[in-house]
Amino acid sequence: MSLLRAEQLYKTYGDKTLFEHISFVIEERDRIGLIGVNGTGKSTLLKILAKEDSAEEGELYHANAFKIEYLPQEPELDEHLSVLEQIYYGESTIMKTMRHYEKTLQELEQHPENAKLQEKLLDAQQQMDENEAWAANTAAKQVLTKLGITDFSKQVSELSGGQKKRTAIAKALIQPADLLVMDEPTNHLDHESIEWLESYLSVYQGAFIVVTHDRYFLNRVTNRIYEIDQGNLYTYEGNYELFLEKKAEREALEEQAEVKRKNILRTELEWLRRMPKARGTKQKARVERVKNLKEMKGPEKREDVDFAVGSVRLGKKVLEVENISKAYDSHVLFSSFSYLVTPGERLGIIGPNGSGKTTLLNILAGKERPDTGEVETGETVRIGYYSQEHEDMDVNQRVIEYIRDIKEVVVTTDGKELTAEQMLERFLFPRAMQWNYIYRLSGGERRRLYLLGVLMREPNVLFLDEPTNDLDTQTLSVLENYLVHFPGVVITVSHDRYFLDKVVGSLLVFSSHDSIERFQGGYSDYLDAVRDQNQKAQAVPENSTPKSKRAKKKMSYKEQQEWNGIEDKIADLEQKKEEIEEKIAEAGSDFEKAQQWMEEQQTVEKELDEAIQRWTELSVLVEEMQTD
Repeated sequence: MSLLRAEQLYKTYGDKTLFEHISFVIEERDRIGLIGVNGTGKSTLLKILAKEDSAEEGELYHANAFKIEYLPQEPELDEHLSVLEQIYYGESTIMKTMRHYEKTLQELEQHPENAKLQEKLLDAQQQMDENEAWAANTAAKQVLTKLGITDFSKQVSELSGGQKKRTAIAKALIQPADLLVMDEPTNHLDHESIEWLESYLSVYQGAFIVVTHDRYFLNRVTNRIYEIDQGNLYTYEGNYELFLEKKAEREALEEQAEVKRKNILRTELEWLRRMPKARGTKQKARVERVKNLKEMKGPEKREDVDFAVGSVRLGKKVLEVENISKAYDSHVLFSSFSYLVTPGERLGIIGPNGSGKTTLLNILAGKERPDTGEVETGETVRIGYYSQEHEDMDVNQRVIEYIRDIKEVVVTTDGKELTAEQMLERFLFPRAMQWNYIYRLSGGERRRLYLLGVLMREPNVLFLDEPTNDLDTQTLSVLENYLVHFPGVVITVSHDRYFLDKVVGSLLVFSSHDSIERFQGGYSDYLDAVRDQNQKAQAVPENSTPKSKRAKKKMSYKEQQEWNGIEDKIADLEQKKEEIEEKIAEAGSDFEKAQQWMEEQQTVEKELDEAIQRWTELSVLVEEMQTD
């Protein structure tokens, strides 16, 4: 049974057509993921469904009693309400009943001897019974608790930005609705909250449509994908993984159709040039056919957002962190933290919101000073910093001016020169769009432009603070591929599981005890390790030896000496490998000399692999010692 039917929706923004008369149907129990490049109108479509905006042409059809609940990217809450008053907002009977009950309960807690309030509470409890609201009341509080909101009486004005977003999510989830519309609900949620939201949506009674950049989330909660592309809407049955397969098939068919169109057009044009003698009506029909073939639009030529720009060569020394500490007022974020960043490292920083991840990133990048300790930066280090804000972005500039102010031309790793215009095209800004003012761009388009500006400065050390927020899945996929081949160092703060799995090789984990722990592996590896540890802790046999009596694992003197010097050994081997590669290049056509250096390269690469493997073994031993 269909819940909502959209017919021939047409919408423009300036001179851009967002929807070219699109139509679709939303059925009961649909779990729809809405995707598309930033600026294609995803958020606009959600607003139209929620009647926060309207299409210029077309209609929406649904039953009179149809109820939509809308969660925008930046929800607006009533600052004068408490958390519970905010989430019980609404005119449905069950919402009014719960709101009345909670308000009466709070009043009675303040005046416990008031007989009239006691009678009022009994009446409110009776209404809860009659309207079967107890289960909904319990569910609402569970939702808040699972999202990290435990003080239900707290005023909205006292909440942090992240707490307000979680309160808005809770409000959207508990409101009775036929269709739940969500715009980036996973932004700023930690892993535990996202996992809980996935499980909650798996049993959600209504249908929902969601815009999100979290591809694991999309894969786990959706059964249909809607893609907006060049004003058209394409629908796919299945989750995000199946969408990728089906989209590749669609694009291949479009390319085949375009080749066929061009071949027919070439044949018809050749016929016209020969000007054969034929009946006028027949000739006129073929001329009309040629005209139609010319006017037909083929699939837009897509260039991958691959931005393999060369960077300044990075030396052996990158960053050395010695016993740094940071606190705000009486709250200690971390203390006595030391770390050595090595060339080629891919490091992720994870932890709860507010634990100090961005602060650590700012200290490493030299944007903030630690309270104690030092951070030494190598002489060859050139930092590119992608922050959560659009730093130094004048919205009154044109897109092309913003890029040209950074650099007119850059050189790729293969020696090819690219102009500012070409680079913008690779980042999905066509020539006509390059002369738009920045203030006319969508939020996601501004993020993409800002990312391009950071990469164009040709850094060799990249700091990325929540880079996945507000970027579309296509740009994220290409950014990930770029980072995989990036020759420098990448240090990123992110809560995006897919992104971290694709990009990083080790993690700095903020714990709840003001400490930062190191983990070797990706984010999913870390989560698996945590689950295994929790399962083992819960499954300790009754006759197990107490921890205090177990023999602690120790390093031998030889292992300790090896551990102390192994990172320097790895760095030396990587440096030696680079020098040999230069020698091979210099050898040119001298085959014998090149052959000698290639044999030397194989030896060094083998030693490097063995050193990295040994580092992994020793690091596991160190972690086990720390755990014990």
